[in-house]
Parts: sequence; C-alpha cells; structure tokens
Amino acid sequence: MPLADNQAVSSSKSAHPGRSRREFLAATALAAAGATVLGRSATAQSGTTRAYPLVRARRRTPLNEGETIKIGVIGVGNHQTGCGMGLVHCLTFAGFHKAGTEKVELVAIADVNQLFLENAKNLIEQIQTTKVDTYTDYRELLARDDIHGVLLAVPEHWHAKMAIESIEAGKDVYLEKPMTLNLADAMALYENTKSNPDVIVQVGTQKTRLPKYLEAQKLIRAGAIGTPTFSQTSYCRNVPSGEWHYKIDDRWQPGVNLDWDMWCGPLGSMDWDPHLYYQWRRYRKTSTGIIGDLLVHEMTPILLAVEQGWPVRVVATGAHLHDKEMENHDNVNLAIQFETGHQMFVAGSTCNEQGIETLIRGHKANLFLNGRDCEIRPERPYVEEIDPDTIKCPIIENDQDAHRLGWLESIRTRTQPQSSVELGTMVMVIVDLATRSMWEGKAFAFDPKTMAARAV
Repeated sequence: MPLADNQAVSSSKSAHPGRSRREFLAATALAAAGATVLGRSATAQSGTTRAYPLVRARRRTPLNEGETIKIGVIGVGNHQTGCGMGLVHCLTFAGFHKAGTEKVELVAIADVNQLFLENAKNLIEQIQTTKVDTYTDYRELLARDDIHGVLLAVPEHWHAKMAIESIEAGKDVYLEKPMTLNLADAMALYENTKSNPDVIVQVGTQKTRLPKYLEAQKLIRAGAIGTPTFSQTSYCRNVPSGEWHYKIDDRWQPGVNLDWDMWCGPLGSMDWDPHLYYQWRRYRKTSTGIIGDLLVHEMTPILLAVEQGWPVRVVATGAHLHDKEMENHDNVNLAIQFETGHQMFVAGSTCNEQGIETLIRGHKANLFLNGRDCEIRPERPYVEEIDPDTIKCPIIENDQDAHRLGWLESIRTRTQPQSSVELGTMVMVIVDLATRSMWEGKAFAFDPKTMAARAV
C-alpha cells in the first residue's frame, strides 16, 4: 500500500546526505507547477484525467562494479492477510542478500499502514540481518541519496504518480503490474521515461522472462509460421467465495496507525472504507479487475513475441455471473486488432478455470505455447514445406525471481528491460479501452500517430 504523508516512523539522516528532504519536496512541487503531461487518450474509466509533471531525473546514485545494490520497497502489505505482494518482494530480496544470489541490500520500506511496516521490518531483518528503515511517507524514502532502485507495489491509482516521482529522484524503478490505472496515466509515464532514457523502469510482468515467448519471437521473426494472423490467450480461475476478498483487520485505525488520506492520494478525499482499502481490485474506481490484474500477465508476453505494433481497435464484453457483489466483472472477453491487422482474442474469468489454448496462428503454421516449450504445427497447405517441430525451452524455476534478478542486472548494466514502459503502454491501451468498452458498450480506436483514443 502507498505511504502516509506525515512522519517517518524511523529514518537515518546520516544514511542519505546531500539534498535534504525539504529541498527534495520543494523541487517536486516546483516541477509540478511547471511543464505537465496530460493523458492524450479520452477520459479514463475512473472518470478523471490527471496532469503530471514532465520531470528531469536528478543524478543517479553511483554504483561501482561489484558494489552492493541498495533498494527500497514502497507498499508492503501483509501476505498473511492475502494482499502482500510487496512483502513477498521484500522477503525475496532479503533472501538474495542472505544466500549471496546477488549483492543487494533492502535498506528501506514504506507504507501508509504502520502495522504492516512493523511486521515487514521484523521479518526482513530476521533474514537479512541488517537494519531496514521504515517510513510512512514514501517521499522520505525517495529523498535518500544511498538508494539505487525502488520497487513500487502499491494500488494502481498510485502507479503513475509514484513512478514519475521515483524517476525524478534518480531511482531505477520496478513497477508492479498493471503499469498504471488507465491510459492517461500510462501516457504520462511513457513521456517521462522517453524524457529520461537513462533511467531503468521495469514493469512487473514476469512472464516476459519465460524462454518460450522469447523463442516464439525468434521463430516469428525468422518466418517459421509465415504471417502472424491471429493470437489467443487467457487467464481463468475459479474462486467460489469471490475474488480478492482479502482479510480485513479490525486493528486498522485511520489517523492512529494508518493514513487513509494518503492512501486515497490521486483519487481525492473519500470516507474511510476498509473494503476499498484492502480489496481495491474489486472496485472500478481503483482497479480494472481481471483485465489489469490478471490478463496483463498473459497479453504482455504475447505482444512481446508477435511484435505487431500498437493496438488500434479494441472491443470487449464483461458480465457479473457469480460474484455479483464485486463491482468489476467476473467474466470478460476481449477482441483486439493491431497496426498490421493482426488480431488477438483474450478471455478472463474468476468463476470458471477452463481457459483457452495459448496460441499464435500464422498463415503457414501455428505456434502452440500452453506448455513449457514451443510447438510448431503446419497448416494443411504447407505440410510439404514445414515439418511439425517442438522447440525445447530451458526451465525457469521461478519467473518472478528471474524478473527481480533481471531488474538488478539492468541496474548494473544500464540495459533496458524486456518488460519496458513502451510495451507496458501498448498493454495499457488494451486494458483501458477494453474496460471502457465493457462499461460503455462501445468499440474504441487508438491512433499511434496522435497517441489518442476515441469511441467508434
């Protein structure tokens, strides 16, 4: 969860000499008053379009060869109550440190919830055995001069603002999926990364690390399936009690141990609602539900593999079939067309776990990707030209760990990650327009020349 706007629970002033917190916050305010980036899409499904500063990244904290990478995590949550991906990241990085997998040290965490902070600090320090500073104001963490990179595991309405502020602070960024809440936010982040090309920003779609998609990319580039015509994928699961019902804790007290106003942040002031706070994926204002939180995992590596340019037309349907109390839909279907004419069908459900085959169709052959490997099956007219084949792909035991380690490698080498902001923006075109298509009952088009969307 994002952090509070008042005080630091603990901080070490000597750990981050140089520009003071006051100077950093003043610079942030100055940038906000200057050049801004407006989302060039139509108004997002949340009903608001926000302006963000076009920032210039401050000088990056030097990292010498072989030096320990120091990172911070903003948004920790609590995995014991169901919503704690940030804490999982924290414990994994602490594990890397302990095992010597990578020379990395988690030096600071931030969250609006002090109970989460105390729990995370204790768990991390048991593994890492070095001190972890805690903050309820994430800007205190960003102002530190000793931090090389930050991982953002916060609700979606904070993604763009916090990522842009992290870029301005000179930090490399690991941004959890979906990249942003809506297309307007995605465009603001896209422009800021283009203006600061030396900063590393990796989107947390770890399936882009799976060898089968990288092999599929090579095969398609080599013409192994002919012209890519149509792709399909899905993310379907069945949760009888309803999806994202994370456990509510009666100990949470806004103004005492939780900064609710800070959590609301870019959305504006709202009455305290523990369900919105901790089950935010169920609500239209704070999440796109299945599309942004599940389907991005499957769509992103397909887009990486087929390389068919920007989505240019999206239409989608959604329904409330079982979990009728959830505001976001529990069953969705998307149809997408790209610049080349390539088409994609995507299905998602939280009330039926039978997905569809992950498949890229070509005019000469088809590429099946349901398993670990790539399987080529020729089309009937081309059986004399193309032999059936299975391309064995290496085993990755944990694609999330591979993605975390890939980010750390990018920090060291300054090599841009596979799961980039540009790819994330392409995915956000689909996410935003599909969401609006479901709620408004219209098809939407996107123009890559003007980077603007409209109903059609």
